[in-house]
Amino acid sequence: MYYSSRVLFVVTALAMFSGPPTQDAFTKTADFNVSAAAPSREVMSHVIDGLKEAERAQYLYERIERVETRKQAGDADPQSVRISRVIPAGTGMAKIPLGLDGKPADADAYRAELDKLLKSLAWVVQTGQAQREAYQKIQKKQKDRDDLIDATRNAFLLTYVGQETRGDRMLSKYRMVPNPAFKPTNRATSIYMKVKGFLWVDDAAQQLAQVEGEVTDDISLGVFLAKIYRGSRFMQDRYEMTPGIWLPSFTQYDFDGRKFFSNISAHEKTFYSAYKRIGSPAEAIPQIQSELAHLDEMKAKPTTEHRN
Repeated sequence: MYYSSRVLFVVTALAMFSGPPTQDAFTKTADFNVSAAAPSREVMSHVIDGLKEAERAQYLYERIERVETRKQAGDADPQSVRISRVIPAGTGMAKIPLGLDGKPADADAYRAELDKLLKSLAWVVQTGQAQREAYQKIQKKQKDRDDLIDATRNAFLLTYVGQETRGDRMLSKYRMVPNPAFKPTNRATSIYMKVKGFLWVDDAAQQLAQVEGEVTDDISLGVFLAKIYRGSRFMQDRYEMTPGIWLPSFTQYDFDGRKFFSNISAHEKTFYSAYKRIGSPAEAIPQIQSELAHLDEMKAKPTTEHRN
């Protein structure tokens, strides 16, 4: 699934990062009272800034992820379910397995994972060549994602469709189609030309609230290595998980394709919850130390009471 994962990354990136179009490409319906196109560009610029901020927040907030995998998109019951506590570890993400109830299934194994995380955090905060190189890789990854965001400024044409409510919030819906005048600069941005869909912007917060997309033409990776077929779909919901920061609450992929001469499928639903700021590695260390101390205390408590 390596190659399909690369496509998932790129297509999800364009979904999350669908940025402001050029002024000429942005249209509104006649019955929507807007004095000029400029305010709309300002809103979309705010949206794109919010997405960049959310990208960096991923390295500061832990969360719970529930991943449901299905054999076919329409299957009612998942083939497998994985629940993890995902914690930023400076130069990566630690995924600690949880039980189906969202709690540690094995206390000793859970503690061992936290201890491993603590060692990773302690390594990251050191100053050395290895640490500098690890951070350089992360910085390059962030720059690449920022470049993907910026490329979408001209990659798509957005057309206002109407307004919809989500709970007590008002969302503006836009149709998203490839801009025929866009010139891709690399393989990643060339995929933008093979996707269409819709996005919803929260009017009050000026943040991306939802996106749905469809692959309109087969996407090839490498030479005869892998292909994602047209008709594959993706969607994502985003909410204000912490003041001013909108993060994913739900993501769904339904991709079909081929790797070498074998068919591949990726049908996943991921639910994100329990966002909590854990901060930089230096900030996270005392929190993990405190949690480990609490686990040790709880483990020792029954023994003490038994001796008494």
